[in-house]
Amino acid sequence: MAAYAIEEKDSFIVLGIGTELKSDYRDYAGMNREKESFWREVEQDGRLEAIKAIAANDYIFAVNEAVNHKRMYYAGVMTEASVTEEHRLIQFPKGPCLVIKGEGKTADELSSMLTGIAFSQVLPEAENFAYVGGPNATVKMGQRDGFVYGEMWIPVVKK
Repeated sequence: MAAYAIEEKDSFIVLGIGTELKSDYRDYAGMNREKESFWREVEQDGRLEAIKAIAANDYIFAVNEAVNHKRMYYAGVMTEASVTEEHRLIQFPKGPCLVIKGEGKTADELSSMLTGIAFSQVLPEAENFAYVGGPNATVKMGQRDGFVYGEMWIPVVKK
């Protein structure tokens, strides 16, 4: 099984710019194409830079959340600031969180790799904890030696 940790996290809020994912949840290639296209769009049109200006830190979040029976995907930042209606405030609960660390050549590669490890390896094999839904996120924390590094954060409960 991949290396991971269970960490106690304080509650936090991510301000997200969202899109609905239309690919079947088992179509990882399709979902990855949708996510990559969405990131290019929010980077090129300036929306990501706008929310980075009110961020509490330098972390960039890629959040997955089910909302009203839709699979939503958000580009976001950690903040307490309020903004226009087109954004969503995503509440992450206080409590245990599955944390998987990694690095990739790009933020997309990092996110795809960490998501694969979490949902294909760690969670199916976990005996002491479980993911019961709610938002989860890949957190881009920075760059070093030509690689993007970060973590996957998934709120979990003890079994």
